[in-house]
Amino acid sequence: MASSNGKTAAKALGLLFCISSFTGCVRASRYLYLSGCDRDIAKATKSIEAGKNITQQALGYADRGDAYAEKARYSRAFKLISNEEYERLFALAKKDYEQAIGLAPDNADFYFRRGRAFYMRAALDFMEGGKSSDFFAPAKVDFSKAIEKNPKHELAFDMRGLVGEDTGDLDGAISDFAEEAALNPQSRYRLAEAYCQRGSRHPGDKDQELAISDYEKAIDMRTSSEACECEPYNPLLAIYLERQDYGKARTVVDRARKARQWVAPEFLEKLKNATAGK
Repeated sequence: MASSNGKTAAKALGLLFCISSFTGCVRASRYLYLSGCDRDIAKATKSIEAGKNITQQALGYADRGDAYAEKARYSRAFKLISNEEYERLFALAKKDYEQAIGLAPDNADFYFRRGRAFYMRAALDFMEGGKSSDFFAPAKVDFSKAIEKNPKHELAFDMRGLVGEDTGDLDGAISDFAEEAALNPQSRYRLAEAYCQRGSRHPGDKDQELAISDYEKAIDMRTSSEACECEPYNPLLAIYLERQDYGKARTVVDRARKARQWVAPEFLEKLKNATAGK
């Protein structure tokens, strides 16, 4: 009974924090999250010390590396620590990943997890205007190593594809997302997004055929339920209207409406005027 009352009191206390102050609730949630990271660090440390074999110890190091990396990422994202403390935590994470890989050099997942930590740091650097490419490069190396160790590592293809997108290597991203889609067809939205992005980067009339091809592929792979940053219908429609290819323009409009995608009113008006009486 005492235990049950304790749980109820804890829930009531949490509710009280939120009711009394939204800011206080945010602070409490951050404290709880970081406390969870500390618990994960302590748990992994015990696993390392109690590990009966190399495999168990390696997993403990990888787990602790994840916990240090997440604590560093979260704390930096919310500006809760100094740059010096961030560097210290990230260095601890990196050291633990190196220990794990040293003990189990054929474990693809350890390379993936270190690569993910590098990628997250690169993403934070990018958000803050830093030189994110400094950490995208080692992230890509680790994802490539994970794929070398396990050619069916779906998440490694996914993350290496994201590195390609973030660094402007859309050809590489498309190749990786195609491999990922072959392993998991539900991830085709990644490939659709990359095709759309590459289509938008084909400048000038001489590259219109390439843009059309990429936009068409993006549309073929999308579903109405997928939310993508790049939208292929309107730019493709604009190309067909410019070319006065109104049949294909109408097809794009029909497909957009079927997929419940927005079409620019000016394009619809232009198509209506161009085909009036036909």
